[in-house]
Amino acid sequence: MTTSSYGEGTLPKGVRSRMIHGVNGLDVHILEAGYESAGRPLALLLHGFPDLAYGWRHLIPILADAAYHVVAPDQRGFGRTIGWVNGYDVQLEPFGLLNMARDALGLVSALGYRRTAMLVGHDLGSPVVAYCALARPDVFSSVVLMSAPFPGPPAFPFSTAESEASSVQPNIENQKLAAALAALDPPRVYYQQYLSAREANDDLWHPPQGLHAFLRAFFYVKSADWPANKPHPLKARTATELAQMPTYYVMDLGKTMPQTVAPFQPSAAEVLACKWLTEPELGVYTDEYGRTGFQGALQAYRVYSDPDLNAELRLFSGKTIDVPSLFIAGKSDWGTYSAPGAVDLMRTKAATMMGDIELIDGAGHWVQQEQPARLSTLLLAFNKETVGRDHRL
Repeated sequence: MTTSSYGEGTLPKGVRSRMIHGVNGLDVHILEAGYESAGRPLALLLHGFPDLAYGWRHLIPILADAAYHVVAPDQRGFGRTIGWVNGYDVQLEPFGLLNMARDALGLVSALGYRRTAMLVGHDLGSPVVAYCALARPDVFSSVVLMSAPFPGPPAFPFSTAESEASSVQPNIENQKLAAALAALDPPRVYYQQYLSAREANDDLWHPPQGLHAFLRAFFYVKSADWPANKPHPLKARTATELAQMPTYYVMDLGKTMPQTVAPFQPSAAEVLACKWLTEPELGVYTDEYGRTGFQGALQAYRVYSDPDLNAELRLFSGKTIDVPSLFIAGKSDWGTYSAPGAVDLMRTKAATMMGDIELIDGAGHWVQQEQPARLSTLLLAFNKETVGRDHRL
């Protein structure tokens, strides 16, 4: 696969598209730059939902110019990566966080590296890289979490041997919250619960306004371009607190995501002014998701909502991220606060070498697209100051 067959001429100069075969059962599609020079340290960038490796296109050449070999894969379930099974009624275990961390480890090895010099995960990619650092700090010796704070692995109940009470079912709290949201006026539903439903894939794939228009509105409302994004910390994980978030996070019950974002469709002038996601660039997303649908990308939300599928994460109960770490998000991104208390848990307990919490002006959820230059400055400074050692083989 060459650059001419991917992105229809929208990839920056020096960024190529290719397949890496036999990676933890997958053939992984990657975008990369800086590959021409042997011995460069590896920067691995993992995207979130509903993104692709393509979402890193603005950042990749900047990091390559800083002498990194930069690699951004389409994650399991997304884009041109193949080898995963599509459909709602498939086994979800392959989409668990530990297996997606194995995907990353397998890719590093396939590329001929023993470790990464830079590991960055955005949105869904954030918990994946967190477990990379938890499980294999020898390989992933620093980590940058973006837009989704990591509160730590699920813990086993502590000092309960003398208690006669049975352990609380891990999904009870989620069920209580869902019921409380549904009882609000108007009734609401948390977006992750909606995205876990059987109907979600068809809703997103075949929206009444068309896929391109839906994706444009979705990217717009979650960016700094939408003036109504004024995020702030929430006091608790209660229905009334969560209901302060925009409807793309806490949806009106019964509405689809395309229906939710349709009233905020940007004008033709606003689309023209959007330099970080031009119409040809958005067309790459439209083409890719038009071809694959969204089910593979949605499987992770179903894993999150199933305690049985998360049971393996308790292997890391009480374990902390003990490598240099950094959290970056857009100042206009509600994702930082969508899990109340997660930022504080990350900073005080989950990550023992956490640097600053960096909130970037002029960015919403899509930091690497909205403000790639500012992001690259933070990433390069973090690596220079806190890692500062040779990651070559």
